[in-house]
Amino acid sequence: MNVTFWMLALSITGPVAEDMFHWQATIMGPSDSPYAGGVFLVTIHFPPDYPFKPPKVAFRTKVFHPNINSNGSICLDILKEQWSPALTISKNIKMGICTSISHIR
Repeated sequence: MNVTFWMLALSITGPVAEDMFHWQATIMGPSDSPYAGGVFLVTIHFPPDYPFKPPKVAFRTKVFHPNINSNGSICLDILKEQWSPALTISKNIKMGICTSISHIR
């Protein structure tokens, strides 16, 4: 599965109810993937000390994937020990999520 398809399928809708620390995203399952036809909700919570601490990103829709734990949290190094304040949601985090979930057939 090409990462580009996932990038096109992921839409970050922005803040929930004007709460700048709580964002929502939607991923439409790409047609040539095991997730075809699925709609997956993702939440992004920013800590008060963002960008010095990473956001917490989790799937709210139940999904079976080796890089997503039973609570929906994404196993992604840039959301943990490899975090840098220079990373952005619109490019780096989005690319990281898509790369992480694209490696399944």
